[in-house]
Amino acid sequence: MLSLSLSLSLVSHTSRPQIKMTLVNGCREESTNVFEAGLRAPSRRSVSGSGGAPPRMSNLNFRAPQENFTIDDFELGQVLGVGSFSKVVKVKKKDTGHVYALKIMDKDFITKQDKVAHVKRERIVLDQLTHPGIIQLLFTFQDSHCLYMAFEACEGGELFDQISRKGRVPESDARFYMAEIIEAMEYMHGVGLIHRDIKPENLLLTADGHVKVADFGSIKIIESTQIKLPPLAISETTASFEGTAAYVAPEVLNASRTTTSNDLWALGCTLYQMLSGVSPFQGPSEWLMFKRIKARDIKFPDYFSDESIDLIDKLLDLDPERRLGAGPGGYPALKMHPFFKGIAWENLREQTAPKIALEANDSTREGKNSSDGNLHQNAIQDFGNASASSSVSDLCAIKLASVDSFDSRWKELLEPGESIILASKIKKLRLLTSKKVQLILTNRPRLFYVDPSKSMENMKILWSDNPNDITIQVLNSSHFKVCTSMKVSSFEDKKQLAWHWKKAVEGLLFH
Repeated sequence: MLSLSLSLSLVSHTSRPQIKMTLVNGCREESTNVFEAGLRAPSRRSVSGSGGAPPRMSNLNFRAPQENFTIDDFELGQVLGVGSFSKVVKVKKKDTGHVYALKIMDKDFITKQDKVAHVKRERIVLDQLTHPGIIQLLFTFQDSHCLYMAFEACEGGELFDQISRKGRVPESDARFYMAEIIEAMEYMHGVGLIHRDIKPENLLLTADGHVKVADFGSIKIIESTQIKLPPLAISETTASFEGTAAYVAPEVLNASRTTTSNDLWALGCTLYQMLSGVSPFQGPSEWLMFKRIKARDIKFPDYFSDESIDLIDKLLDLDPERRLGAGPGGYPALKMHPFFKGIAWENLREQTAPKIALEANDSTREGKNSSDGNLHQNAIQDFGNASASSSVSDLCAIKLASVDSFDSRWKELLEPGESIILASKIKKLRLLTSKKVQLILTNRPRLFYVDPSKSMENMKILWSDNPNDITIQVLNSSHFKVCTSMKVSSFEDKKQLAWHWKKAVEGLLFH
């Protein structure tokens, strides 16, 4: 592999594109083989004892089939969300018209970040879960670049969207949402799963407003689980930090073992955020948030009811064994809390859910596409028309931008309502040196970059104030310049998407 990398670096300085393409394709093929071997290879059994271990199977028959689809079988819509190594896009199957939420994962990134076990585990677990409060996996497919998971479309968007649009959720609505989340969590914990990333962004709403828990990439499997699993690799059993900083439980920060109580803490944070509009331990940095979490530094607004304060107080107990839902009485005790007075637990899904708040310029729930969704669609269409000679795999990379760059860290840099259109790890070129940066284009429109090795607050804005005060000069497929009235900045994109940076920016100018 070393010699191949060296050859690539040498070829990049020559004028023989055919040789270069051969090497690139060879690299892609090798990466694909490594990834698929990781999915297929029988894993070594854990070195821990077998007593009480989850049921193992050498072969699994999946309920959600792996189809022979390609990305060109779908019309790509708006980006619904981004994760640490994935992106979720609304798609429509061209031949049937069926709409799905398509989770797209970059194989190279998954392999390099050692996330194959995460993907494998998520696929296996989701295939076996049957509950109306959990997102349903419908089918999967893959190509040389990406792995795809197709889920039922939740047209109501994220619970986070409702909090943002309403400012804060009325207590009656929060009560209903909490009840449906609790039912789904009780089911998950009952079959031996810990979600580890419960938060408003991972709680989706159906078109009629009911909650579904999504994003099982951080799932932890309890030894007594009812989920059938293949033998686990040693690397899959090691403890690691999972979840989102603002919702992580204090015992996780103290390196204690993972328990269902971790999810209950996150549930308390979610209720607080629904009622107030902000997370209870928010801070300017993760370090300060962790400090507040460990000290349980929390303040309740005056408008919180006594019942909501008491419930949040019991869910955010520093002792995980006393946390309501995990302590004596378990979930029945949690459901009997006075906050849930009036909730008919036996038929929640048959009840009328709270009305979904639409974006300011929406006339229907489908109208969500008429704001930032259209910008994504226009940019994708521009990418699709970029080159008639592009291969299907290249178009996949173009249409989906750089999946590996859609890390959840970049969301912290966005303003309310702002979303990423294109992002990539590239080199910023100077006279004699260069440095690696994350270049990000948003629908505001705004173009900026950050140094990933430094503070996320160290942002350099290239363009934002005057929509017309920018031009992109493409020197070749890898090199381009961002020209404004104040400055000219040069970049090198090793993924050879220079023309697509130009088309993405121009797509915003002429929208």
